Amino acid sequence: MFGDNFFKRVENKTNVDKSTIMSLAKKLQNNNMKDEKILREVIKEISNITGKDVPKEKEDKIINAIVEDKVPKDIDKIF
Repeated sequence: MFGDNFFKRVENKTNVDKSTIMSLAKKLQNNNMKDEKILREVIKEISNITGKDVPKEKEDKIINAIVEDKVPKDIDKIF
């Protein structure tokens, strides 16, 4: 679905390598994307990996957007 170019761009912006991204994706794939507990765990993992704090208010907004299918379908536009 995503080529190496996509992963290189993400890695350059976040310093998170492809294997870590794939591991997180697998965790989400194996669980329900509407499961708030799993989403919070993944957000915390990403926060720890990137060293960027995600305030509770922002975490709630992210989860709300995912649960209500308000995430952009063209993920390439995010980067």
